[in-house]
Amino acid sequence: MEVTYLVGDIMKNKILVVDDEQSIVTLLQYNLEQAGYEVITAMDGEAGKHLAETQDPDIIVLDLMLPKLDGMEVCKQLRQKRIMTPILMLTAKDDELDKILGLELGADDYMVKPFSPREVIARVKAILRRTQVQPEVIDANEKETGVLVVANLKIIPEKYEAYFNDQLLELTLKEFELLLYLAQNKGRVLTRDQLLSAVWNYDFAGDTRIVDVHISHLREKVEVDTKKPSYIKTMRGLGYKLEEPKGE
Repeated sequence: MEVTYLVGDIMKNKILVVDDEQSIVTLLQYNLEQAGYEVITAMDGEAGKHLAETQDPDIIVLDLMLPKLDGMEVCKQLRQKRIMTPILMLTAKDDELDKILGLELGADDYMVKPFSPREVIARVKAILRRTQVQPEVIDANEKETGVLVVANLKIIPEKYEAYFNDQLLELTLKEFELLLYLAQNKGRVLTRDQLLSAVWNYDFAGDTRIVDVHISHLREKVEVDTKKPSYIKTMRGLGYKLEEPKGE
């Protein structure tokens, strides 16, 4: 019988901070280390991308405006290489277009400068809570529990994995959480505000387009025809719902 041992809090979680402002790097490094994390840092996009590829961080805190390679490009290139490490993007611009572009390129979340270190730590903790399995011994042959199946879509919450037509989907953290919440509420119409509250966990008042961006990404991965979706339906004036496709 094959047994896999998962190591939990024995090792510190590793956070990669990429920002070209030394004061911000120092502030984040100090506060994150005080909170018990291992922190590695980079001051430009090329160095940050290299560390993301070679050091296997648990989360990347990534500034938008960087020398050599900007945050958007770093995010894009990492996702193209199938590096799905959660990315918390930092931006000095309170501009909805920047936020949406970052999310479209694969960032999981964003924060607008100036921010408090406590808020960064809170978001980091929330991401780790959702992505990391608690330490335990798992029987590799044990039957999966809590699996959600909707026609050709299969979601395994404990493993943060989703399959469509038996193919593993490459999802960002927020895409997975959104898909899971829709599946857990199969057949129910969920408003954008409900989805924001359930998936993002904090106030995004006025930023409901974030939901639309993630819905669009999910449809590209689970719909045969994104113009005529059979799984994730838009309910005009209300929100979205996930349902069993007709005929499947």
